[in-house]
Amino acid sequence: MAELLRPYAQARPDEPALTDERGSRTWRELNERTDRLAGALRDLGLGSGDAIAIHCGNRCEHFELMCAAGHIGLRYVLVNWHWTADELRYILQDAGARALFSEEPFGGVAREAADGLDLLARVAIGGDVEGFTPYERFLAAGPDGEPADQVLGYPMNYTSGTTGRPKGVSRKLVRAGAPIETAILIGDLLAGILRIPEAGRSLLVGPVYHSAQWLWSYVFLLRGRSVVMRRAFDAAETLRLIDEHAITNIHLVPTQFVRMLRLDEAARGAFDGGSLAVVWHGAAPCPPAVKRQMIDWFGPIVHEYYGSTEASVNTVITASEWLERPGSVGRPLPITEVHVLTGDGEPAAPGENGQIWFRYTSGDDVEYWGDEEKTRSVHRPDGLFTTGDIGRMDEEGYLFLSDRAIDMIISGGVNIYPAEIEGVLITHPAVRDVAVFGIPDEEFGEQVKAAVELSDGFTPSSGLTEELIAHVRASLAGYKAPRTVDYVTEMPRTPTGKLYKRLLREPYLAAD
Repeated sequence: MAELLRPYAQARPDEPALTDERGSRTWRELNERTDRLAGALRDLGLGSGDAIAIHCGNRCEHFELMCAAGHIGLRYVLVNWHWTADELRYILQDAGARALFSEEPFGGVAREAADGLDLLARVAIGGDVEGFTPYERFLAAGPDGEPADQVLGYPMNYTSGTTGRPKGVSRKLVRAGAPIETAILIGDLLAGILRIPEAGRSLLVGPVYHSAQWLWSYVFLLRGRSVVMRRAFDAAETLRLIDEHAITNIHLVPTQFVRMLRLDEAARGAFDGGSLAVVWHGAAPCPPAVKRQMIDWFGPIVHEYYGSTEASVNTVITASEWLERPGSVGRPLPITEVHVLTGDGEPAAPGENGQIWFRYTSGDDVEYWGDEEKTRSVHRPDGLFTTGDIGRMDEEGYLFLSDRAIDMIISGGVNIYPAEIEGVLITHPAVRDVAVFGIPDEEFGEQVKAAVELSDGFTPSSGLTEELIAHVRASLAGYKAPRTVDYVTEMPRTPTGKLYKRLLREPYLAAD
């Protein structure tokens, strides 16, 4: 048996381990298919440290592949299925992928991206793709029985590329070939910190290629928590699934909160939610007004973490702590040092903004795959590393985020943090989504610009622009209010909630 699945395949063989729109896999089935897939992958000649790419939406087969690779020491590259052929080809080459598993809806992109590459296998999931082996045929060709010499494989996530080409992220201590028991230690530690109930059930409504969604589904699957998943997020369906499947834990992002809060009274009133033990959110700043509404609705189980693709989970804050310190993202985990340093590298005073730096007490560290220069650029000589965020600590050690250094606006020599302004604008009923950024200004260097995606029933007008600017001025200092507002049909966000601000900013930089 696959060692990490063995306890559940033996104790709960006929209970669902994975459920998607197409059906379920029991723990027994997941274990058997994982064993066979692991053998099929080894039959390709793949060994510990080699890479496969998974170009697939949220479905049972995606998890089967991660389980198989994770038991035989492979790097499995989690591909953003929205990428173009050029972007996918870059990832395949950069990661050194030796096999590509692609879902049929993305087959055209996959064929173009893989053309001419020296791959050991091209496998199509969920349908036929010209030149690709059907997934079930590939799986069936694997040998019977448990794979020998099981060792830990690990995911390679790529940063979203909001500031350039994506970079593969790996961790120093969690590399292919580590003892398989490492997954047990990590899973149990995080389940305790994140209050995930034993034998609970996770709901996945964000793309599993995102590091947080992977953690909140796959990592806890390996510790006995079954996963219910959907390909895409739908606010009303999410509420229904929580009740229907007795979901105990879910990871959401702030844009999903907003869509749930704006459901009609009938949809909200039909929701019970009694099975939920914990709701976690992160990945993007959450406006305080939105967070407070979610706590009022779901109860004091809406907790927050601060992390990143590079740095995983660094701080956590419970709902009750947050109500006492609105806006905080919590205190560091016992395994993580968090330092706020000023521009001259000195520790910032309590309440003083500075760049946020990290170090793991275990000796673990962050590396960018094949890019030593990039790795060095985010480290200090003393070993601290940064993801570019700006924040401050209060006297009790609670961290507050201001913004990312790259997003900060400097107007007339004054630092302005867009997240603060976005948190006010999103509370206006006309605003469905919002981004604030700086554009060139001859007098002040930069001026504040807002881009707004309107809610249904609202149309752009000069009167609405004035109303939105006044809405900001009512809560913040006048210099923080946008000078102008653009209206966009759809905000350029990734499905994980991150915003491609450079796409909004670039036209103004080009015209400068």
